[in-house]
Amino acid sequence: MPDAILRLALPSPLRRLFDYRAPPGIPAAALQPGMRLRVPFGRRELVGILVEVVDHSEVPADKLKPALELLDRVSPLPAALFRLCLWTAQYYQHSLGDTLSWALPVLLRQGEPAEARQERFWQACEGARAEDPRLARAPRQRQALSTLAQHPHGVPHHLLTHLEINRDSLNLLLEKGLVRMEVRRHAPAERHAGWLAQAELPLNPEQRAACDAVQSSFGGFNAFLLAGVTGSGKTEVYLQLIHRTLEAGKQALVLIPEINLGPQTLERFARRFNARIALLHSAVNDRDRLDAWLAARDGEADIIIGTRSALFTPLKNPGLIIVDEEHDASYKQQEGLRYHARDLALVRARQENVPILLGSATPSLESLHNAHNGRYALLRLTQRAGGAQQPRFLRLDVKSRPLDSGLSMPLQQAIAQTLEAGQQVLVFLNRRGFAPTLLCHDCGWIGQCNSCDARMTLHQRSGELRCHHCGHAERRPSHCPSCGRLDLRPVGAGTERAEERLALLFPQVPVLRIDRDTTARKDAMSALFATIQRGEPCILVGTQMLAKGHHFPRVTLVAILDADGGLFSADFRASERMAQLIVQVAGRAGRAEEPGKVIIQTHLADHPLLVQLTEQGYFAFAEQALSERRAAGLPPFSHLALLRAEAHKPGQAEGFLDEACGEAERLMGEAELGGIELLGPVPAPMERRAGRYRAQLLLQGNARAPLHRLLALWLPVLEQMPGGRAVRWSLDVDPIDLF
Repeated sequence: MPDAILRLALPSPLRRLFDYRAPPGIPAAALQPGMRLRVPFGRRELVGILVEVVDHSEVPADKLKPALELLDRVSPLPAALFRLCLWTAQYYQHSLGDTLSWALPVLLRQGEPAEARQERFWQACEGARAEDPRLARAPRQRQALSTLAQHPHGVPHHLLTHLEINRDSLNLLLEKGLVRMEVRRHAPAERHAGWLAQAELPLNPEQRAACDAVQSSFGGFNAFLLAGVTGSGKTEVYLQLIHRTLEAGKQALVLIPEINLGPQTLERFARRFNARIALLHSAVNDRDRLDAWLAARDGEADIIIGTRSALFTPLKNPGLIIVDEEHDASYKQQEGLRYHARDLALVRARQENVPILLGSATPSLESLHNAHNGRYALLRLTQRAGGAQQPRFLRLDVKSRPLDSGLSMPLQQAIAQTLEAGQQVLVFLNRRGFAPTLLCHDCGWIGQCNSCDARMTLHQRSGELRCHHCGHAERRPSHCPSCGRLDLRPVGAGTERAEERLALLFPQVPVLRIDRDTTARKDAMSALFATIQRGEPCILVGTQMLAKGHHFPRVTLVAILDADGGLFSADFRASERMAQLIVQVAGRAGRAEEPGKVIIQTHLADHPLLVQLTEQGYFAFAEQALSERRAAGLPPFSHLALLRAEAHKPGQAEGFLDEACGEAERLMGEAELGGIELLGPVPAPMERRAGRYRAQLLLQGNARAPLHRLLALWLPVLEQMPGGRAVRWSLDVDPIDLF
């Protein structure tokens, strides 16, 4: 019988499998797809994933190396997740080894055992009482025993300090036989009797209809789009559907767009459910992430909450997938494996045969198009929960008006009135830093990044000029580098400047800035939100971090300082993103008893898009935008792929793309592939970034199948092109960012 040949996927950009002999002493019958093996690869050792076992190889037998070590007794990847990875690699035209590496937690990629931590748990012994005479003179031991008695499932060792249990007291109780310690597998949380820890809220007829529609498809695949206005109670629909999922003995996977939404989502779910909840995102340390991943795989986590990468979490008993804020661009991975978590969640739901619910107040045009075509069932929530009213929009024309750090006088007066009424104000400006430009008033010098075609942003607090594209930072100059004069002026306003000015205008209330700079420290976001939730008058200043899913019941005025940026852009999606952002930010206003007002500062108060959005609502805008996309043949009525290239020298990237374009035209002719248009190559809108010159070639197809057929033929050719060695290139299937 010929020796078994192992075909492995290695964490490499190469779109191929690698052949090895089985490790000595390991029979072929013991091997199954998804197992990890440590193998030699050049001078390194890599952890590869077994894809298949075959009996022949194109590599000569004497050149085949044996794998060094089998790392798993059983595959850590369930068959369903393995199939999802195969589909993902094929659809996004990506290396299978790299795709499987994305799907595994970091520690498993490094070869660590696929085993959860063992943790010590302390429990009161049966019959042990705090009134035991042996504890008459030991108040700390009595208190420790009383606390343990309140936790019949035991207390993990790492929570002893949190519960104010003295470890010396525990050791003495252990000697007296009043407590016991056992080592158990670490799990996210213990489940108690009954699923609900907090009463469910009553549903209005629209919410109840949505819940019933989704529940009716339990046990089979169906896709639902929950389009609810901001504050309409979408989260309550999620919670009640999850309750029904848990009662059916199944697990729920909930995807959220931002890390910053994780703690508040976890807290809300933990208050509602007596369930084991796992949280997975990039800020969770590697050990905790692996434990949560394994708990979900083995059915020991009931609810899994996470950002886009949590999509690859294995589930033993999948029952429901929820994608919150489905329109959000954060679901698209922009480097490496450029997958879209929302789209892959739909594929996974179909493969796992479970329903999926996509929720948003501002659904993407792609999702609305799918709902119109019957691919998704559309569920509408048109009323705010609790009888709250929709906010009132006011377009404030600031043409010819003086602006004080971006703030007009009518806006300042509206802020003052809101604060005097004891309410809160949210000021939105999607530009962090103090000012986007530093200008010499004498000679016109502007602070440019040396590595990018971009101006550097002034950060006043740190005294730095920073490039928000490549991360370069330098000290703010004391005089003009060009003419030597001292009159350097900040031009424009960012969140830091708005915060500073508002603090001077309204010294009697706290001004809280919420952007990437102020929330970088651990727990900073939680501390800011704790201040907001106290309900006292304050001003929130922030970027789009404030627009996503937050509930601020005391905010009654939302001010959007600059709404004009998305009206003039080369990106055809800019107006959609601007509309979504305005509606999402506006949705923070008037979510409780007090009515809300939204003031939009603009130099184009009569622009048709702004008029339609503020007077007729998002769905009227979306219908108009879809008709324009249909007429122009743009997604979702066509399909895109973007080949990007970058190089150290000007012209190299375009030269590579010129050659690639020629090869694509040749392949289209040979394979008789029609309905595909090649646009470019052209320099990227920001041609130079981080010291590299960038260019791109856009492929647009009327139908998805011919486009993907071309990509499959084209990529092996690109990998062999001589010009590809001097450039760094990547392919983005279904790109959402053309820059």
